[in-house]
This record gives sequence, structure tokens and C-alpha cells, in this order.
Amino acid sequence: MPLADPITDPGDRGPSLPPLLRTHEEAVAAAETYAAAIAPGAADRDREGGVPWQELALLDRSGLLAITVPAALDGPELGYRTLAEVVRIIAAVDPSIAQVPQVHFLFPLVLWELGSPEARALLSSAVLAGGRVGNAQAERGGQHAQDLRTRLLRGADGRLRLSGTKYYCTGAISSEWIAVSAIDDSPDERQQLVYVRRDAEGVEVGDDWAAMGQRNTVSGTTTFTDVLVDEQLVLPYWTVFEAPQTFGARAQLVHAAIEVGIAGGALRDAGAFLRDKSRPFFEAVRGGWAERAADDPHTVHRFGELATRVAAAEALLRDAADALDRTPLRPDSAEEAAEASLAVARAKAFGSEVAVSVASELFALTGTSATDERYNLNRHWRNARTHSVHDPVSWKYHHIGAYAISGTLPPNHGQL
Repeated sequence: MPLADPITDPGDRGPSLPPLLRTHEEAVAAAETYAAAIAPGAADRDREGGVPWQELALLDRSGLLAITVPAALDGPELGYRTLAEVVRIIAAVDPSIAQVPQVHFLFPLVLWELGSPEARALLSSAVLAGGRVGNAQAERGGQHAQDLRTRLLRGADGRLRLSGTKYYCTGAISSEWIAVSAIDDSPDERQQLVYVRRDAEGVEVGDDWAAMGQRNTVSGTTTFTDVLVDEQLVLPYWTVFEAPQTFGARAQLVHAAIEVGIAGGALRDAGAFLRDKSRPFFEAVRGGWAERAADDPHTVHRFGELATRVAAAEALLRDAADALDRTPLRPDSAEEAAEASLAVARAKAFGSEVAVSVASELFALTGTSATDERYNLNRHWRNARTHSVHDPVSWKYHHIGAYAISGTLPPNHGQL
């Protein structure tokens, strides 16, 4: 069944362009409208897997993709409080779709910071028109996550070409652009960030994603074979990490918002099942049965505990977003970068734990009937567990503890 398009008033941008969402309130309202439009098919999409083409096309037309475009590039430049709330709202309905634009909201930062005026204008125009950036960063094999084999080499004709294979390429299959990390041919083998069009000759994006959760991210393999590269779209990625930075924290904020959204979605569905379907198992009070499982005092007590943990996770997410709104991409001091990064680490670590916990406790609260596959409520746990291992939570708590005990700063490289 075709989705109803919630985008009805593009303002003064013309019918072919997404609306420009200029305020926090407009962006949140657009996210809520979009989430409501894609909610009815969420369980079936998860069950079937594959690329949610129609839902992603609706996202591209929503105006939400442009909320972080700088004002200097004609964007609304809304802050991280807005971004976190938008992602959380969508993730509460479908965390796979919420994860698809994670890199879209991240890697353009490098271009806004380091790109030429022409490159910035090119990408900002594409994003404002609804173009989405996909991901091609991680690789299989190697001794560690940054042991990259994808190469950016200059050929005999003097032109740069990109070759290599990437995995976990979330969003690449349906994107307009792909942000690719690659090693150049300098003696230091420096890491570059390269933008290529998805439809460029030599780019092949696969759908070989078979994880137990986050199925509709379709984070499979992308192969680049002698792809001709526009030199103005090659950025010195290694320089981002030469000084104190919050780039990694900005990446992690979206992941935190996804986890917190999953937790909220699982709690919402547990409450609905208790109200509408579950039966009481024991007498709720002396002298008679409770009319509903939702009236059992032990169930109510446990649900209250879980609701409190979800509320705490949401509060940590807001605090983390506010910290990033106060902190530039390249702060003046390592301490300033650390404080923002640790705020995000707290939100991500705690949010991951709460999402897994609530998605599991859902069944203890609702009973055996909730395990029926027709409801597909186990998708909450599968999504939470799959996404939560994106990066190790234990290291986040380690750095949080080391800073709290002895003031030890976390590492400046990569994601905390």
C-alpha cells in the first residue's frame, strides 16, 4: 500500500524541493509526521528485510536531511538538540530507518570545515534538494578497525582513482552520494575522505546484509573499482584528529539517539500490549482478579521502573546534545573536547543498556502471548542488541570512570 506523503506545504521553495525547516519546533513536527507515516509498516518491514525504498524517498522529501546545513550555505543550521530529538522520534518507530542518515549528518561536517567554497556549495545544494549521503568506512579483515585497504591513487593520466571494498555501508544503496575513507599514496599513507556519486562508474553497492537486527539499514558491501574522483571532493580526513575535536562525539550522538529511541519504542509497545492484550495471571488484590494485566501492582511497579530508566536515558541524551551545541568541532582545549565527548559517552552507554533491558523485560511484563511472531515484538530486542554492539560500551564507562576518578582525558582519536 503506498505511503501517504505528509509533505504538503514546501513553502516558497517550489513543489520539487523539500521544505526548509527553520526552527526546532518545525523539525520536531516534521519528524513526528514522518514517524507516524512509516509506523504502520514497521513490523512487516523488519520481518521482510530489504531496502525501504518508499520510506526513504519520503524521508528525502521531508526536509529533515537539511536541518544541519550551515546558515552560511543557506541552511537552517539547527543544533544537536534538534538532531538528537529528530533521530530519537524516528528510531522509536523504526531504528533501521533512523540509522540510515547517521553518516549523512556526520561526514558533511568535514566538508563544511575543510572543503573549498565550490565543494561546500555543491554538497549543500544537493542536501537542500533532498540528496542523502551514504556510508563507506568500515572494512573486513585487518588487525584493527582503522587498518584500511581502500586506496586513492593517482594514475598515469594524472587523475585520482578510488579502489577498494567496504562493509557496513549503511544507507549507501539508496543514497545520492557516498562518503568513503581511503588511504592515499603519500609516504605517510594518510587517511582521506572522498565523496563519490553512488551512480558513478565503478561503484557497486550490494544488499548482502544479513544481521539479526537493524535489517532495513541494508548495511552490506560496496565495491569501488578505479572510480574516477573529483579532486575538490577529496578532504584531508587525518587532519580532523590532529587537535582536540568533537567529531567522534557528534557521530556517537546519533547512535545514542537511536538507542534511546529503541528503548522508548519498546516501552510504548509493552504498555499497549498490557492495556489491550495481556491477561492478569494472579489476583491483583485480595478478593478478586484485576480486570487487566495493566492493573497488576507488580507489573505496574516494574513498568514504572523501566519508564524511569527510559526518562533518564532521554535526559542524558538531551544533556549530551546540549554539550555539543556549546562546543565547537575543534575546541580550544582538550578538556573542553573531553567534557562534551564524555557527555555523549554517558548517553550512549546508558542508552544502549536501557534499550536492551527494556526490549527484553517487555516479554516478562506482557507474558507468553507477546512472543507470538505475528506481533514481531522481538524486533525491539534484536535491533537494540545489534545496534548496541556498534562500538564497545565498556570502553565508554572506562573513560568516564578514569576522568571522574583522576581527571584522565579520553583519547582524541576516533569515536569515544
